[in-house]
Amino acid sequence: MKRRTLPVAAALAATAALLLTACGGGDDSSKDKDKIAGAGAGGSGSPSPSVSASADKNAPTFAFPSDITVTVDRESTGDTTKDAILRDVAYSTQANIEAFAKGVGQTTNMNRYFAAAALTYWANRVETVKKDGLTVTGDYRYYNFEVTDVANGKSAAARYCEDQSKAYGKEIKSGKVLRTKTSNNSFVLYTLQAQKDSAGDWQVTQQNWKKGDASCVQR
Repeated sequence: MKRRTLPVAAALAATAALLLTACGGGDDSSKDKDKIAGAGAGGSGSPSPSVSASADKNAPTFAFPSDITVTVDRESTGDTTKDAILRDVAYSTQANIEAFAKGVGQTTNMNRYFAAAALTYWANRVETVKKDGLTVTGDYRYYNFEVTDVANGKSAAARYCEDQSKAYGKEIKSGKVLRTKTSNNSFVLYTLQAQKDSAGDWQVTQQNWKKGDASCVQR
């Protein structure tokens, strides 16, 4: 298994890297840098039944094409601060996949839930993918959300898993879906750093990913 790290000063090397040869899995080889990962929740997002979407009056809305479905399984921690962090981390996954689907690197939602090196990296990757004639399609699922550290109520560390087993890249012009076989590498662990901005939103500023991590694999 390989690990990618997205340092603060550099562009994040991550989930959605880019040829989109297939987000769904495959061997963890040098081609990993050409696969996109990221996610969204169809429409306005769909948290698990244990988390009420209506409780967030300032919830963003997301616009996805009909061939993209996203499931966000996130349970309440019982801690107000941690729940707010994980809520916005979940929104960041949706903002990311929405950006790739639209082919627009700096959407309103990307600017709201990403900042610093993370925003720069993802915005550039989105533009590159579109220029290469690619986009995303399929089903995305996010689960095992956890806050691992909170400092002064303004910075935090968190993690979550992504199931890419039914998520793929797609050629924009031909509509061809670039499928791969499901493997342990279809399951990705994300770790990240987040900062609370002046508007009260938690923004992802750094992000790491590791394919095939045992804590995420579900087969």
